[in-house]
Amino acid sequence: MKHYTIAAALASVALLSATAACGSGGSTASGGSSSAPGGGQSSSSGSSAPAGYDPAHAGGTLHLVANAAAGSLDPQVNYTLQYWQLYQASYDGLLAFTKTAGDASFTVVPDLATAMPTVSDGGKTYTFQLHSGIKFSNGQPVTTKDVVASFERIFKVSSPTAGTFYVGIVGATACLAKPATCDLSKGIVADDAANTVTIHLTAADPEFPYKLAVPHASILPADTPGKDMGTTPIPGTGAYYFASDDPNRQLTMKRNPYFKVWSVAAEPQGYPDEIIQTFGLTVEDEVTAVENGQADWVYDPLPADRLGEIGTKYESQAHVNTLTAMFYAPMNVNIAPFNNPKARQAVNWAIDRSAMVKIYGGTNLAAPACTFLPPDFPGHVDFCDYTAGGGATWTAPDLAKAKQLVQESGTAGQTVGVVVQSDDVNKQLGEYLQSVLNQIGYKAVLKPISPNIQFTYIQNTKNKVQISISSWYQDYPAASDFLHVLLSCASFHPGSDTSINISGFCDKPIDTQMDAALTSEQTSMTQANTMWGQVDKAVMAQAPTAPLFTPKLIDFTSSRIKHYEFSKQFYMLVDQLWVK
Repeated sequence: MKHYTIAAALASVALLSATAACGSGGSTASGGSSSAPGGGQSSSSGSSAPAGYDPAHAGGTLHLVANAAAGSLDPQVNYTLQYWQLYQASYDGLLAFTKTAGDASFTVVPDLATAMPTVSDGGKTYTFQLHSGIKFSNGQPVTTKDVVASFERIFKVSSPTAGTFYVGIVGATACLAKPATCDLSKGIVADDAANTVTIHLTAADPEFPYKLAVPHASILPADTPGKDMGTTPIPGTGAYYFASDDPNRQLTMKRNPYFKVWSVAAEPQGYPDEIIQTFGLTVEDEVTAVENGQADWVYDPLPADRLGEIGTKYESQAHVNTLTAMFYAPMNVNIAPFNNPKARQAVNWAIDRSAMVKIYGGTNLAAPACTFLPPDFPGHVDFCDYTAGGGATWTAPDLAKAKQLVQESGTAGQTVGVVVQSDDVNKQLGEYLQSVLNQIGYKAVLKPISPNIQFTYIQNTKNKVQISISSWYQDYPAASDFLHVLLSCASFHPGSDTSINISGFCDKPIDTQMDAALTSEQTSMTQANTMWGQVDKAVMAQAPTAPLFTPKLIDFTSSRIKHYEFSKQFYMLVDQLWVK
């Protein structure tokens, strides 16, 4: 997922050891490594469903704090963890990831559909029976017409995953070419009388159930405009609806008056009556607000000068979790100096990953990365093309090698802008990267900008971003969600704020390798994952990005918060927190 580009938190050794039992253990990807998602389930009941609802703890207002808003509120446009954590309680798709803690959260279950789809035609046709009686938060009933319109809208709004997740739908290629007139009538067939929807694919796609369970596949009212709605809330079907959004002040969610639980696993009843996320505080003030009981959760990376007190006085309020994620530095392969492969390779040789790990919080909350796929993830292979002395894992930088490559590239002396988020941690990471670029022969300039706009800013080619720091958290447990989503030709859209291929990397031979791996998934996920490992090696040889480190996450909550649950898919289940 999730998508997902916002930094996690820091912690000291003391904090980690004090709180490790509070969070889930090491992240695995068993849900996607050996079989198709869903595990063949035919209903939303079963052992993966969360524990029973306790009405005694319902009510109250949950106060979340973040330094800045996360861009558009539109669920088919936004691609950030910050809002995806809220969408899981407010929007639904035909399918959903189970709303629970641990590995079971990677299991796909029916949502607006009554059961897992009937799959036919060699895996190319999915037929869904819709629930009857479900209403949007504006009172409109959900119909098959809404389903068709929602998938067409994915293309009309140029959703970041339109060209990767949903391009396999019959008619989608034409929609990519002409989004405004998208017509999927041959690819998505509605039967109003039977209350069914049938989706036709051009080829079998074992990952398709995953793709139907993320927020970009949310089912919205058919009359929702085919444009990015920005701060205007769109009605949803979840337990909550967005009542208002002021990116300069706060975002407010309230109980959906038309919501009734149809699937505990897919969309459980929430506990707070209201969820408010307030913007504008410094991270220091956010921590203080949580310590004083004036707020319930800090979204942003925790400042280093507060780690000691959090790890001792407030240790029971900190929850540490391992993530399937990475921080990386995308380099624009289409403009100088990084249109030269040697310049990109030089950056990979020069970065001291251990220094960046130290900035982030130390070896207990981050580990150096040298591959694009994170450890313990489908397709991951231990190898490292850019470590002093060679080896399968990163050990040390080689500045001499980096300086040599810069000279060979003919790019020495060029000015390079480093665009990072302006929060303390990302700014420090940017300052370090700036110093490295200066050491190897460039004139680096740091350009910190608000987290509210940095992610979309670095995607748009019009802004001519040369190098930046970003992060990525899985949408679902499959290698394609890193390699194909972030580095395929299909993900590069010049001039768009939703061009998730930030490097602008489009290598036809590597794209062919990716397509072959996707095709192989139809018959053998084991073979496909081997192929994805080969893609990872081919990508790193071209070095469109510099992997930096894999992080862990700390959720710092107020003393009144109870019933903390960590989903490996959506992270802290915001709506399941008790505030009374």
